[in-house]
Amino acid sequence: MISNTLSVVLILNILFAIAIIFLERKKPSATLAWLMLLLLIPNIGFIVYLLFGRNLSRKKIFEIKPEEANSINTFLENQKLQLQNNSLKFNDPSIENYKDMVYMHLTHSESIFTQNNNIEIFTDGNDKFEALIKSIQNAKDHIHMVYFIIKNDSLGRKIVNELTKKAKEGVEIRFLYDAIGSHSLPRSFFKDLKAAGGQTIAFFPIVIPFLNLKINYRNHRKIAVIDGVEGFIGGFNIGDEYLSLNKKMGYWRDTHIKIKGDAVHMLQTRFLLDWRSAHNKKLEIKPKYFPKITSNGNSGVQIISSGPDSEWEQIKYGYIKMINSAKENIYIQTPYFVPDESILHALKLASLSGVDVKVMIPNKPDHMFVYWASSSYASELLKAGAKCYIYDKGFIHAKTIVVDGKIASVGTANMDVRSFKLNFEVNAFIYDSVISNEFKSIFEKDMNDCTEVTQEMYNNRHLIIKFKESISRLLSPIL
Repeated sequence: MISNTLSVVLILNILFAIAIIFLERKKPSATLAWLMLLLLIPNIGFIVYLLFGRNLSRKKIFEIKPEEANSINTFLENQKLQLQNNSLKFNDPSIENYKDMVYMHLTHSESIFTQNNNIEIFTDGNDKFEALIKSIQNAKDHIHMVYFIIKNDSLGRKIVNELTKKAKEGVEIRFLYDAIGSHSLPRSFFKDLKAAGGQTIAFFPIVIPFLNLKINYRNHRKIAVIDGVEGFIGGFNIGDEYLSLNKKMGYWRDTHIKIKGDAVHMLQTRFLLDWRSAHNKKLEIKPKYFPKITSNGNSGVQIISSGPDSEWEQIKYGYIKMINSAKENIYIQTPYFVPDESILHALKLASLSGVDVKVMIPNKPDHMFVYWASSSYASELLKAGAKCYIYDKGFIHAKTIVVDGKIASVGTANMDVRSFKLNFEVNAFIYDSVISNEFKSIFEKDMNDCTEVTQEMYNNRHLIIKFKESISRLLSPIL
């Protein structure tokens, strides 16, 4: 009897392995990681695979109508021609060296390049949410927000209360949240907002508890658009811990930006497409959502989105392009440093070529396996001459990269495989030496709250730590 059972388990495991190898056509590293999981926990491993490992259909889940696409394509083609015939003038002359990157995002991500943007940087949650609440209070027509996490705590309730007040004034309110990221919300959380006329909806909702085949594909974006003229994008979710009120995590160091300029229209487009994908009633894109914006800014910006619905990894390609363009320095802040081979090799090559590569990661884990994998990958960069810093003041959740003090990226995408392939993400790629140098200065200031990891320190780590890193490294393609 036992022999027959074992035979059945073996046959099922072989069938499951065949399905992974031949039907899903994953990258070899991810395939090997899943096969190892099947070997270690037969059958149960396949259930885990069904929940977390299956590829999302390449069918487009974000609907854009032909007439809308035609309007965007006109802008894109005009800018491509300007770049090809060198007629596009850059506000910052140093950005002329990055026109190939602008072109890549135009063709690869269909992202319009705008240069009239004013950018304000926030590195503290209190400052960011004070600015967001002020913008909400000043809203006249509509407020569109998408957040991976909103919590039922004092900050979460404050934000919803402010939205409810505006809804009662007749302002259109739409709030999209991720069903998994915000899984702890009570059903009554948005009750007053809905009663006031506001609309809320979950992204990829949980229909059957404990059985969500889209559990691995989450909307990790954090966007707020106010009246189509102001936009917020970055790493802060909505909850008390992002105000540094969680004793376990301590000070929460993150990065968010507020944009005023035509790049807000691209944030608006991103929100409207996300809302359409989650809402049965398709939202009509009205001219009022794209008003003329008066801005005294001169920062170049492209808003880049990526997700598992696309065969391209748009944000990752942007990171690689930035890294390969570096001549002097690359500064990276990320809570999870689990790069694939393309990113890792690009950083190694930059460092070996004499570029000053610095990576800053947390000292406190919020996801244990990812934490140990991050430590392992960071140590590999040390061998190539890069420098790694451990942030000791609290938890660093910022997702930023700045190159040569000229170009920068900030948004929701971590430097890890999950952000590149599984999550729906959005980043602002910024072409402005003034703003980029501000990001560089912020990094250098944060270094005062860090411990630099030396090769000697890493070589002397405990055997148990080495074991944790090895296991986490093997699982990194599926973390």
